[in-house]
Amino acid sequence: MPVLLPMPSFAGSYDGPLGQKIIELHVWAVGQGLRGAEAAPLFDEFCQSLVSAGVPLWRAFAGMRTLHPQWGGYGYTWRRRLNAIEPQQFERGDRYEQGVLNSPIGYLIRLWEVMAATAPAKEARSGLHLRRRLSGAEAQLDFPLLEELAAAGATDYFAEVVRFGAAGDASRGTGVGYSFATDRPCGFDDDDLGLLKAVLPVVSLAMMAHASHTIASSLLEAYLGADAGRRVHAGAIERGSVESIRAVLWYADIRGFTAIADTIPGAVVIELLDEIFETLTAALRSRGGQVLKFLGDGMLAIFPFDDATREEICRRALDGAADAMRAVDRLNAARCEAGKPSAAVDLALHLGEVLYGNVGAVDRLDFTVIGPAVNEVARIETLCEPLGRKVLVSAALAAAVAESSRLEPLGTHVLRGVRDPREIYGLDLG
Repeated sequence: MPVLLPMPSFAGSYDGPLGQKIIELHVWAVGQGLRGAEAAPLFDEFCQSLVSAGVPLWRAFAGMRTLHPQWGGYGYTWRRRLNAIEPQQFERGDRYEQGVLNSPIGYLIRLWEVMAATAPAKEARSGLHLRRRLSGAEAQLDFPLLEELAAAGATDYFAEVVRFGAAGDASRGTGVGYSFATDRPCGFDDDDLGLLKAVLPVVSLAMMAHASHTIASSLLEAYLGADAGRRVHAGAIERGSVESIRAVLWYADIRGFTAIADTIPGAVVIELLDEIFETLTAALRSRGGQVLKFLGDGMLAIFPFDDATREEICRRALDGAADAMRAVDRLNAARCEAGKPSAAVDLALHLGEVLYGNVGAVDRLDFTVIGPAVNEVARIETLCEPLGRKVLVSAALAAAVAESSRLEPLGTHVLRGVRDPREIYGLDLG
C-alpha cells in the first residue's frame, strides 16, 4: 500500500534561499497564467527553472484529462538528456484508461475521489502526493512505471495530483497529475520536495487557464466545425453577425433512412450513422472541407474559396466526393459481411454565395450558412435516387472546373422551390 505524505504547511518557509525561490516561482507562474501561456512551453520553462534552482531533476511529467471526442488527455514529459518537452495526446479508450489506472497518479486520483465522496466539501484536499525511493534498501517499486524508471537509473520519485474544484468540474479540466524523478544517488532532499509542494498549486492555476481554453476550443470545433469554432471562440458571437462567402456546398443524405431506422435497434442505428459520417468526413479533412452540421441522417459541409483558389477547391470537392462514395461502398461491403445493416448515401455538390455566421434566438444561436444556394443543393440531392446516381453536381460547379471529363450531363430538371430548371451533371466515380 503506497504511503501518503501529509499536505505540508508552509508557515515560515518563505525565509531564506528556499523562500526566495518559492516567491520567484510563484510570481513567474502567476504571470504565465495571466498571459495564457500554453501548457507545453509553460511546463518546459518550469522544469528548467527547477533545475536552475538546484533541483536535481532527471525526468518530469505533467498530464491532464480533457473534454474532446477523440482525445482523453494530454501529457508533457521533460527529460534532462533532451532538455525539452515531449507533448503527447492520449486517445480515448481502454488502453488510456488502463494506463492511468496502473500509475501512481491514477492511484492518487482514485484516493482523492474516495476522500471527496466521504469527507465534507470543506475538508476535501485539492491535492495528494506520494514519494517512492527507487534504489537502495528503501526502494518501493509497487507500480510498473517505477520499475521502468528504476531500471533506467532513477533513484527517487515524487508524484502529486492537484485537482481543480472540489468536484473536479470537467468543463475547467479536472486537474493536473505531476511526477518528478531524479538520478542523484541520495535522491531528492527536503528543500527539493518543499519547493515542489509549495509551487505546484500556483503552477496548476496557470495550467488550468490553458486547459480551460483548450477545452473550450476543442468543444467548439467538435460541435460547430473547425473554422466556425475558431470564429466563435475569437469573438464572433453576436446574433446577425454574418459575412458573405463563396463556397462549394456538399450535402449528403442516407437513402431510405426512415425505413432503416424503423427496422433495427436504436444502438445499431447510431453505430451505422457514426460509421457513415466518419467515412464521409474522412474524405473532407485533407481537402479543406468543413462539416458544419449533421442533420439527422444528413450532412452539410462547405469548401470556402476565393477567385485564386476556386478551380482547385472545386477539384478537391469532386475528388473528395468520389473518394467518399468508394469508401462508403467498402464500408457497406464490410458491414454486410459482418451481418450488419448497410445504407446507401446520396450526395450533391453545388457552388454559390452564402451568408456565413450567427443565426437564431438571442440566447440560442447556430453558426451556419444560409441562402438560396443551400436550399438548391438540398433539392439537387433529392434527384439522386430517381436519376440512379450517387453523386450529382450543379451546372455552376461544373462550369468552374475546366477539365470536366468526369462530369456527365443529365439534362435539365425542375427543383422544388427553385424558379428556373437547372442543368444537372453526374460524377463518374470510376
